[in-house]
Amino acid sequence: MREIFSRLDKFEIRIRKAVNSQMHGNFSSIFKGSGLEFADLRTYQYGDDVRTIDWITTAKGQGAYVKIFKEEKEQTVFFLLDVSASQEVGKRGKLKIDRAKEICGTLALSALKESSHVGLYCFSDQKELYLKPQSGIKFAYKFILKLFQLEPESKVTDISGAIKFALNILKRKSVMILISDFRDDGYQQNLKALAKNHDLVVIHLYDKRELGLPSLGIIPIEDQERGTTRWVRTSSRDFRESLRLEFEEKSEELRTLCRKYDANYLEISSDEDFVTRLVDLFRLR
Repeated sequence: MREIFSRLDKFEIRIRKAVNSQMHGNFSSIFKGSGLEFADLRTYQYGDDVRTIDWITTAKGQGAYVKIFKEEKEQTVFFLLDVSASQEVGKRGKLKIDRAKEICGTLALSALKESSHVGLYCFSDQKELYLKPQSGIKFAYKFILKLFQLEPESKVTDISGAIKFALNILKRKSVMILISDFRDDGYQQNLKALAKNHDLVVIHLYDKRELGLPSLGIIPIEDQERGTTRWVRTSSRDFRESLRLEFEEKSEELRTLCRKYDANYLEISSDEDFVTRLVDLFRLR
């Protein structure tokens, strides 16, 4: 476990150095969100920013009201990590789940070094692991240990249920980092709610074989979540094209949804250097 922690720490240092040397930006920005929390309402006064108007209260006809915010003293960073069987795809040592855990662990370490409170919910179609938000280096070791020792009990995915769990336990605006391959349906409405209530970062993991298999003749493809197997002709142009189109359509739908609701979206392949991609995430924020 010491070796894993050391590797993640090196990833975190690479990110920090890249941000400081290349971007001249604020490293902590990815975790600090807006830095503001709703406090109260007051009547509108000339010169107030119209973006702070509370239109629901104003619509009641008692005059125009604006929202008053106060600065947040502590920031919570909460990770939603998909550990379902569809993540068990990729080369040995570079499965999607391997990358997901490394990304989660690296960002958690960064957040804890910034004195944030950090929490974790690993999910399939049930709760696989929940760590209540805490801070400090002692908790960092616990976080990494629990994350990398986790062996999920279920193979199925329920992204919508995981989001609902997070919405129920975190009422105060937090930075939410959702890491998944998004091989699921019916989560879009809850994802909208998550983006509206929190500062959302979506990390979409994929394996290049999901975009197109090499020509290997007729081979069996196993759906680990459903426990089914189907035989496909990988040399078929129609089959290869349908794989690519399915992936691109789902990715674009997710990207568009994130853009519409001001959530950050980042695609990461399981076999690429994810550290440089995480630097891109800092640049976005």
